[in-house]
Amino acid sequence: MRFRRRTSLSVALALLIAACSAGPAEETAPAKPRLGLFSTLPIYWGEGDVAALIDSGAEPDWVRVELESRYDLVPLDTLEPDALAGIDRVILAQPRALAPSENVSFDQWLAAGGEALIFADPMLTRHSEYPIGDRRRPQDVVLLSPLFDHWGLELTFDETQPGEEQVLPVAGLPVPVRLHGRFVRNDSGAEERTCTTHDEGLVARCAVGQGTALVLADAALLDWDGSAPVPERRKDALQALLGGFGARESLPRD
Repeated sequence: MRFRRRTSLSVALALLIAACSAGPAEETAPAKPRLGLFSTLPIYWGEGDVAALIDSGAEPDWVRVELESRYDLVPLDTLEPDALAGIDRVILAQPRALAPSENVSFDQWLAAGGEALIFADPMLTRHSEYPIGDRRRPQDVVLLSPLFDHWGLELTFDETQPGEEQVLPVAGLPVPVRLHGRFVRNDSGAEERTCTTHDEGLVARCAVGQGTALVLADAALLDWDGSAPVPERRKDALQALLGGFGARESLPRD
């Protein structure tokens, strides 16, 4: 009996010493919100064969770095319901043409409370190593007309505009654009889907059911050739647009 008491006392003492000597518990970083990325631009993987890119150890695209600074980035290959499940925010950056079922799925996802930031460029100016017609090349002309038409929105393009990059105000922010489009409203919008245009049509804000979409008629903001550090004003503009997520009232209105 005396041996058992000594053993129990020794175990309790050892546990007490271990507890006292242990340092403070490590704090677990809060989980970042998930952000879906659906794009033909080489933002997530870069341009080229994926295996070669991994082996080369190339620096990730600056846009990916900025997105991952505040989000758990989820690359999407489709906008079908299974892919969008569990994601509240999505960026469409010069996406490929959507299948009819994807148009329906994405619209319903938005209507249920999803939030989207869409870069829709009518004349993409980003350089690509792949020739026109190569399926690996980014989408040169955005093809989202069925979705925009359903929201009462039309993307137009002025062929007489200057070809060089300009800096224009978007919701009060200086944003670089090049061969950009303009949005105009039409009467084709479905019930509970309304869009307002701002900054002379360069940007549109759409209320889709319980969700919102901020749509920019250009994608030049996401460009950079890597020949020099990315200008901070470019990063600031992207982060400011991302700040529209979760802040319906902060987005531009008429």
